[in-house]
This record gives sequence, C-alpha cells and structure tokens, in this order.
Amino acid sequence: MFSRLSNRQITLASLVAAGVAAAVANALIARDTERLNPPSGTFIDVDGVRLHYVERGFGEPLVLLHGNGVTLDDLDASGLMAAAATRYRVIAFDRPGFGHSSRPRTTVWTAAAQAELLRKALLQLGVSRCLLFGHSWGACVAVRLASDHPEAVSGLVLASGYYFPDFRADAVALGGPAIPVVGDVLRYTVSPLLARLTWRQMLRNLFAPAKIPAKFRAFPRDMALRPSQLRAAAAESMLMIPAAYSASERYGALTMPVALVAGEGDRVVDIDKQSRRLHDLIAGSSLRRVKAGGHMVHHTATAEVMSAIEEVANAARDAGERLAPRSRA
Repeated sequence: MFSRLSNRQITLASLVAAGVAAAVANALIARDTERLNPPSGTFIDVDGVRLHYVERGFGEPLVLLHGNGVTLDDLDASGLMAAAATRYRVIAFDRPGFGHSSRPRTTVWTAAAQAELLRKALLQLGVSRCLLFGHSWGACVAVRLASDHPEAVSGLVLASGYYFPDFRADAVALGGPAIPVVGDVLRYTVSPLLARLTWRQMLRNLFAPAKIPAKFRAFPRDMALRPSQLRAAAAESMLMIPAAYSASERYGALTMPVALVAGEGDRVVDIDKQSRRLHDLIAGSSLRRVKAGGHMVHHTATAEVMSAIEEVANAARDAGERLAPRSRA
C-alpha cells in the first residue's frame, strides 16, 4: 500500500515538475518572440487598454480589423495594407489580446465591447468617420461597430464573416485555454506545443481550397502561439456564437454602403448560411463570391477585396454628395 502510494506521489510530482518546466519554457519563448518581433506601430491607451496600431498612407480613413488567432501582421502580409495605403489613410489595429495589444481580464471582450473600444480609439486619433473593413472575427466587430455607431462608419466591407448563430462544435473545442484556472494551465503547458504541431494543417484548412501563398511566410507564427494570445483566441472562439446571436437582429437597419466578400470552398464558415444570408438581409449590399477563394480571401483575392473597398468608398462619396446642401447660384 505504502509503495503504491509512493509511486503515485512520485508520478504526481513528476507531472507537476514537467508542467512547471513547460510553463517556464513557454514563458521564455514568448518573451524572446516579442523581442524578435517588436511593435511596428504606435500605442494608444483607451480605458486601461494599451492598443497597438499601424498607420500608413494619406486620404480618407480606412480601418482594417484582423480575424481570430492572428495579428495586424496578417493584413500586412496579405498585401492589403500596402494596396490600400496608396489611396487611403490606413489604420490597422491589433485587437485586444492580439499582437502587442493588451486584453485586461476585467472585461469580457465581446464584439460589442471591442467595437466600443475601437470607436473611442478612433476618436482619440481624430477619426470621427471612416471606411471599415473586417475579416472573419474582425467582421463581427466591424458590423457591430457599424450597428452601434452608424454615424462613425461611411462604408462597410466584410470578408469571410460569421454573422448568424448555428451549432459550432469547433467553437467549444477550441475554447479550452480560455477557461479560468484550467485554461491557464493548458495555455502555458500543452497548448503551445499542440498549436505548433497542428499549425500547418490549420493553415491548410484556412486557405483551402487555395494553397498557402508564399507571402504568408511574412506572418510571425510564434506571436500567435504565445500563451497570452492563445487565451484571446480561445475566448473569441467561445464568444463567436453569442456575438452572432446578439447582433443578428440589427443587420437590416444598416443603411451605409455594404460589400461582402466570401471565398468559395471556405471550410471555416458556410458562405451561403452566412455571407449570402446577410447580403439578402441588407438592402443594397453587394456580394462577391471568389472562386476557390477559401476563408483567407484577403490573401487569395487581394485585388477583389480592394475592389470591394473602392466600390463602397465610391458609393459612400455619392451618398454624401446627394445629402450635401447645394449652394445657390
């Protein structure tokens, strides 16, 4: 009996020691990763959140919001930022908890909470009205910002978004690192290792049926695998269905120009149940279905996304000219 108990104690002690060693190793890797990938932009403090953003170009403000699990570097690697900066004042944010932005645990970072935060950040930057682009989870935040503050959004471009609630087993399965206590243990021990082992397959699913483009190599993978960002990504997986549920009844009230871009063969969201349904609901919206575009359409069809942005910008200008008072001759 004593021997069996001792063996169990030894096994437990070994597991604890291995966990502590893994946690220390992952913390050191995260620190080195941040040192090797320093902030490329500027910081702004909003309601206790330290937001990192990059600003490029001149002209009409265009705000870009990245999807779940990545950073603003994804928008940069796609070429969308560079293309847009030739005509617009491009502002791309690391959303809370991603990249170099903080994510205080005192707030549940729903799409609505992020929309409110970004609205305040834009006002601090002197942007009272802008064109707005969101990809994937960033589209959830973008459409919520447009719903809550329609006066702040002149035109809306949504790519590969999830807008209507349905059963998503993956949302629950990926939410482990966000669970208090248990999730903290996971994200500092086994989760980074599992994420590294499955990274390539995850990318194949994200880009399929297209191939992973060479330009995506510019994205700093290890920034996405830090324990802090794994928690943010897991939380957004769990918040995905509630975000769609809380916003879905408000889409029909959107009156600004709206363009949707969706990739055929998307393995992450069903574009007929999501993008096409939203297109049918928003009067005057347009829908571009990119053949074999997959989920990452800003990479696989950058020119198509830029065309959608131009379409919305032109429509917004036309609407503004119609509403502007005419001067007397």
